[in-house]
Amino acid sequence: MTSRDILHMRRAIALAARGLGGTSPNPVVGCVVLDPSGEVAGEGFHAYAGGPHAEVAALREAGGRARGGTAYVTLEPCAHTGRTGPCATALLEAGVARVVVAVPDPNPVAAGGAEVLRRHGVRVDEGVLTAEAEEGNAAWLTFVRARRPYVTWKFAATMDGRSAASDGTSQWITSPEARADVHRLRAESDAVVAGIGTVLADDPRLTVRPPVRPAGPAADPGAAADGPPRAAPVLRVVADPGARTPAGARVLDGEAPTLIAVAEDAAVPAHLSQVVRIPRVQGGIDLHALLAELHGRQIVSVLVEGGPTLAGAFLREGLVDRVVGYLAPALLGAGAAALGPAGVSTITEIHRLEFASVTPVGPDLRVVLRPKAPAHQSSLPASSLVTDPLVTDPQVVQSPKES
Repeated sequence: MTSRDILHMRRAIALAARGLGGTSPNPVVGCVVLDPSGEVAGEGFHAYAGGPHAEVAALREAGGRARGGTAYVTLEPCAHTGRTGPCATALLEAGVARVVVAVPDPNPVAAGGAEVLRRHGVRVDEGVLTAEAEEGNAAWLTFVRARRPYVTWKFAATMDGRSAASDGTSQWITSPEARADVHRLRAESDAVVAGIGTVLADDPRLTVRPPVRPAGPAADPGAAADGPPRAAPVLRVVADPGARTPAGARVLDGEAPTLIAVAEDAAVPAHLSQVVRIPRVQGGIDLHALLAELHGRQIVSVLVEGGPTLAGAFLREGLVDRVVGYLAPALLGAGAAALGPAGVSTITEIHRLEFASVTPVGPDLRVVLRPKAPAHQSSLPASSLVTDPLVTDPQVVQSPKES
């Protein structure tokens, strides 16, 4: 691995990030093509499902300069024909002499491009900036490897971890800049999940506003302007074991598709037409089954927003892949906590996290963390549930009104 390889692969990773929110159920991929002299001849990224793959876009820009050159690709070029042709074939036809790959393709349907290239005399080098490229494609890799959506838990709180005051008020703990960033986070997700407690207490919309294509990371300021809008709107999911979502709830306003996940034995009122039945476990619904259902619907990434009870249930089951917290420089001293019971009864069961980034957002901080080790699994049998809290308990149902 040379310094040149690192430089160009890092650029390819930045290009891949421009596709966040637009490519599902496909991965985000970036590509940089050099001419034989080592000069950049073309760049591309996968912008939307069904559109040109990153290699094809970069080769189009490079034209004849690609012959005898090098292609840097964040994911192994595909070897199958889907809505588009094989990228391995496109690289061969362009006459590329060397291909540098960050991550091998774990999808058996599409994998094998590296071997195809080698059989035709192309030098293929793998493993350049693998960790960085996997980080950028974490959602899709989880979707393929774990056969479930990638789960992000988002919360907004004061520095002492409160998401609402004692009387339940929470508008607004964080700044307009932080709330705008939450909408970017939503736009990069395929589904936003909230619990029934949040729906009853806050009546959130759970939509992306404004409805624009998400931007890439701040390090890539041109990202927002590239590519078409996401192929499908963000799905709103309500974890509602008892089918209590009111007819007038804003999540049923038709502004975006909504799925109400109810217990399999719940009596469903006539106004709830978009319902999926999930096995009931200890008075709630099985989160593993819910994620399996979403996986079957080609939901690659999920943003959990809806309240401390729901967040605690996902953490308890080891189903949180990333935590994004928006921390306001403020203190409450009392009121609802951002996180409910998460299966920790003693300090040895603590959920250890590690920092991925800490970034100022207006006057607030955005903190991104990931589990340091597999989350503690509760020893209680069949504990994969979302509880069905009583509306009369403000410590359970109140949540930040980031609607």
